[in-house]
Amino acid sequence: MRVAAIQTTAGDDRAANLAAAGALVAEAATAGAQLVVVPEYFSVAGTPEVLRAGAEPLDGPTVTWAAATASRHGIHLVAGSFPERTGASDGRLANTSCLLAPDGTVVAVYRKIHLFDVALDGVAFRESATIAPGHSSAVAPLPVTSTGEAPVLGLTLCYDLRFPELYRMLTLDGATVITVPAAFTAATGPAHWELLLRARAVEEQVFVIGSAQVGELPAGMPRCHGHSMIVDPWGTVLAERTDPSPGVVLADLDFAFLSTVRERLPVLANRQPGAYVGLHGNDRGTPN
Repeated sequence: MRVAAIQTTAGDDRAANLAAAGALVAEAATAGAQLVVVPEYFSVAGTPEVLRAGAEPLDGPTVTWAAATASRHGIHLVAGSFPERTGASDGRLANTSCLLAPDGTVVAVYRKIHLFDVALDGVAFRESATIAPGHSSAVAPLPVTSTGEAPVLGLTLCYDLRFPELYRMLTLDGATVITVPAAFTAATGPAHWELLLRARAVEEQVFVIGSAQVGELPAGMPRCHGHSMIVDPWGTVLAERTDPSPGVVLADLDFAFLSTVRERLPVLANRQPGAYVGLHGNDRGTPN
C-alpha cells in the first residue's frame, strides 16, 4: 500500500489553506498514494480567538472539503485536524481528526485526548483553555491489500505522541498503521519528533505516518519543525521531507514485513498483562 504524508504551512485563510493542501493531496494521489494524511490544524490555525472564530461542526467546510477530495481521487484521507464546535457546556472546542473513505464517507472520528499545556522557552501554551480533551480512541479498517493483508488504521494527534499508553491501546485494538497529524514545535522537534515516531513504531510494531506543519504559522501557533516522515515497524525511516517547506512524502507499506517483525520479535505476545494492572487499574488484554 502506497501512503503519503503531506507537509503544509497553514496561513490565516481557510480557503487558501484548503487549496494548498488540495494541490499536495492531488500530487500524492497522482503518485499512487492510496492513503494520504494531512497535518494538524491544516485548515484553520492561529490564536484561540482565531480557532473559535473558525470552528465548525463535523459537517462543516473542512470535512466537506475532505469528503470531496477523497472521493475525487478515490483515496482514504486523514483530514489532519480542525477546531470542531461540539456544543460543549463550557464552550470549549474539540481538536478533531477524521478518516474519509474513497466514496467520501466519514469512517472514523478522533478527538485529541492529550492537550498541549506546556511552557517552552519562556512561552506558555494552554491548548486546554480552548480545546476539551477527547475520551475515546479510534481505529478503522483499510482495504485488504493485493497480498491479502487487512490493515487497520489508528488515529492520533501531535502531543499524543508522548503518551505510549494510547498507542498500545490502538495496537491492541488491531492497528497496524497509526497516523500522527502534527504541528510539532521547532523547539522540541529536533530532539524529539523522529525519536518519538520511531519509538512508537518499534514499541507497537506498526507503521507510523507523521504529517507535520512546517515553518512560521499565524500568531498564536509555535514555529513548526516539519520533517514529515513515514516509519516502519523496525523503526526505519522509509521517507522524510527534510526541506523546510510544504511538500509530499511517499512510501510503500509492506504488511508482510510487519507480520514477519511480529513473528520474529513477538513483544506483543510476550506481554504480561497481570503485571500492569497497577498502572491504571485495568488492562486492555492481549491482541487477537
